[in-house]
Amino acid sequence: MLPSASEATDTEPAGITGTAPHSTAGAGVVAEGVRVDFPSPDGSTLRVLDGVTVTVPPGQFVSLLGPSGCGKSTFLNAVAGLVPTSGGTITVGGQQLDGLNRHAGYMFQEDTLLPWTSALDNVLLPMRAAGKPDVAEAERLLELVGLSGFSRRRPGELSGGMRKRVQFARLLAQDPDLILMDEPFGALDALTKIVMQQELLRVWDLAPRTVLFVTHDPGEAILLSDRILVFGSRPGRIVFDEQVGIDRPRGDLSQVMKRPDYRELYDVLLHRLMSPEDLR
Repeated sequence: MLPSASEATDTEPAGITGTAPHSTAGAGVVAEGVRVDFPSPDGSTLRVLDGVTVTVPPGQFVSLLGPSGCGKSTFLNAVAGLVPTSGGTITVGGQQLDGLNRHAGYMFQEDTLLPWTSALDNVLLPMRAAGKPDVAEAERLLELVGLSGFSRRRPGELSGGMRKRVQFARLLAQDPDLILMDEPFGALDALTKIVMQQELLRVWDLAPRTVLFVTHDPGEAILLSDRILVFGSRPGRIVFDEQVGIDRPRGDLSQVMKRPDYRELYDVLLHRLMSPEDLR
């Protein structure tokens, strides 16, 4: 029996069950000298990115960290093919990007669920767009993200964290080789944010994909990532490239936060983010 609407709103589901879609390592990303200019109302141009060069191997989880306005989201949008580059090249899965990135699934910070339909129908949306709706697979993905029993609920009957789980299941329904996430948990309360970080890692551990994850939070970047790219102040470019040496799987993230190596890297990142001279 389905839980009541009030239970669905106030109670987070149990941990992830089921199996991952498949075990692909994902698509690698290579950016070489990427520049992005935006037109200004006075006819001039605003340079948002300048000379971003980085190689992300297949299956690596990489966070993009930096101050507001440094171009992190613009770079993510360029990799998605949503923003045209003014110079340089982006290669995804060995093919130079020229238009929309068909390898990628994108999860935005904003709630992008269709409010008038069920969680199941929201997950089915990309399948239907591809002409391959599969109700059993959509149900399995909802189970994978811990929402077994909630498939008939509409977004308004779910908590914020549960809606994020539906968004993540819908992203997985695209079966992407590259996952792009733009501060997906930024609007959540602190406890729900940790829960979602934990669940994201559990799904990723089952089937690692290449992930580019935008965040303002150095702690979140450390907990989730293999590698952290720190962007400097505008025009954005990578000023630090930090490896995260914490073994996977990482288990209970609350325990990871107590580790000396977590604290040490957190202090290094925080110092750099608060030092303007380091971001120039």
